[in-house]
Amino acid sequence: MDLQTLWFAAVAVLWTGFLLLEGFDFGVAALLPVLGRRPADRHLLLRTIGPLWDGNEVWLITAVGAVFAAFPGWYATWLPALYLPFVLVLLGLIIRAVAFEWRHSHHTAAWDTTWTRVITAGSLIAALGIGAALGATTLGLPVDGEGNRVGGAFSGLGWPAALGAVAVLAFSLVHGAIFLSLKTDGPVRVAARRFALRWAPVAALPLLAWAGLVHLRYGTPVTGALWLLAALAVVVAWARIRVGREGQGFAAWGTMLAAAAATIFGAAYPVVVPSTIDPAFDVTVADASVSDYTLTVMTWVAAVGLPVVLAYQAWTYWVFRTRLTAEPVHAEPAGVPA
Repeated sequence: MDLQTLWFAAVAVLWTGFLLLEGFDFGVAALLPVLGRRPADRHLLLRTIGPLWDGNEVWLITAVGAVFAAFPGWYATWLPALYLPFVLVLLGLIIRAVAFEWRHSHHTAAWDTTWTRVITAGSLIAALGIGAALGATTLGLPVDGEGNRVGGAFSGLGWPAALGAVAVLAFSLVHGAIFLSLKTDGPVRVAARRFALRWAPVAALPLLAWAGLVHLRYGTPVTGALWLLAALAVVVAWARIRVGREGQGFAAWGTMLAAAAATIFGAAYPVVVPSTIDPAFDVTVADASVSDYTLTVMTWVAAVGLPVVLAYQAWTYWVFRTRLTAEPVHAEPAGVPA
C-alpha cells in the first residue's frame, strides 16, 4: 500500500472513530429531554458521559488535522466550501463545553434546566453540522477546476448535506440510547433500551441510504459486501438488545457504522471531493497529497504517538466501565458534573 492510500485510510479510520465515540455522547445529550425528565435521571445521563465527552472530541481535531497535514488540497477545497456547517459545528461544540462546565458550578432548578438545554442544543447542532459536511463532501460539492466553490454560502447544502445530517443524528440517538442501556441500571436503562428497540431500524435507514448511494455511484463488489454487512449488523444489534445483551448490541450497532463508513470511503477512493459541476474537477488523493517524504515523517510520528493515545483512552473507558444508578445530586463528590 502506498503512503497516500495509507493516509487516506487513516483519515477514514479517524472519522469513523470520532463518530463511534462522540456519537454516543451526542446521543446521550440529545436524549436528555426524552429520557431525563426527572432531575435525578438527567444527573445520571450526564454522569455517564462526564468523564468521556472531552476526550472523544480529540478524534475530531485529529481527523481534521490529518486531512490538513496529509492532504492540504483536500482541506483547502473542503473547509472553504463548507464554512457554514463547520462554523455551526464549532458553535455547537463551544456552547456545550461551556454548559458542561458551568452546569455543576451552581445548583438551582432554573440554572440546571438552562444549561441542560444548552448541552442538548449544542450536541444537536454539532451532530447535524458534521453530518451535513460529510454528506455533502462524499456525495458532491459544486467546485470548479481550481477547487473553489461555485455559488453562495448555501450552494453546498443541498439534499446530500441534509441526508448526512439526518444520518449522523439518527445514528447518534440510537447509539446514545444503547450506551445508556449498557451503562446504567434501573428505570433509565429500561427506557433507553425501549427507545433503542423502537427506533434502531428506522435510524439506520439514512446512513444505509447514504452509503448505498455512494456505492451505486462509485462502488466495487467489496464495498457492496461492506454495505450488506452494515445492513446485517442492524438486524443483529436489534436482536441482541431485545434479549438484554446490550454490550453485544452496542458492538453490532458500532459495526454498522464502521461498515457503512468503509463503504463510503472505499467506494469514493481515490476521489476525496467529487465535483457536481464536472467529474473532471474532482479532487483526488494524488491531487491533494503532500510529498512522500512528508507522509513518511508523519507515518513515523503516528506510529509512535497513536498507540499511546489509544492506550490512554482505553484506560479511561476501563476505569469508568461500571454501571451507574440514579442518586441524589448532593451524594456526588466534588468535581463530578451534576
